[in-house]
Amino acid sequence: MGDIFSGSEIAELGVQVEVNGRDFYETLAKRTKNKKAKAVFKMLALEEEKHIAKFRKMLDYFHKYEPKEAYPTEYFSYLNSLASECVFTQKAKGAEIAKNTRDDKDAIEIGIGFERDSIRLFEGMRKVVPTEGTAIVDILIKQEEKHINKLEALKKGV
Repeated sequence: MGDIFSGSEIAELGVQVEVNGRDFYETLAKRTKNKKAKAVFKMLALEEEKHIAKFRKMLDYFHKYEPKEAYPTEYFSYLNSLASECVFTQKAKGAEIAKNTRDDKDAIEIGIGFERDSIRLFEGMRKVVPTEGTAIVDILIKQEEKHINKLEALKKGV
């Protein structure tokens, strides 16, 4: 990616975040011996797979799109900054991070952090997607919030 994002790069970034999330949760599900944690991690991996499909669908909306902002370059630079802070925007990071977790509690904390980072990034994306894409981003944000709630509940039981 360059210094700023095009519309299609925004959707591709979303795909990458969700692929890493899926890989993270799939790896955790394989590693944990806790049945409750395994079930939650598997469910979250499936949810992330659905999110990947939604971001891929958004690619259709982004052809030659320019944001309505008065200073689109500045906003894309801001989005670039948000993305650089989110470790799950880097390729193949999800499984790697999961393999380095110390235990289920550590994994849950990292998952909560990942979900919060995703929400921040998606909220930034929402401001530059075409109108057709905002509803999809809103749905994804709400689903990521539900993921945090599930992980918080799991944390109490582990």
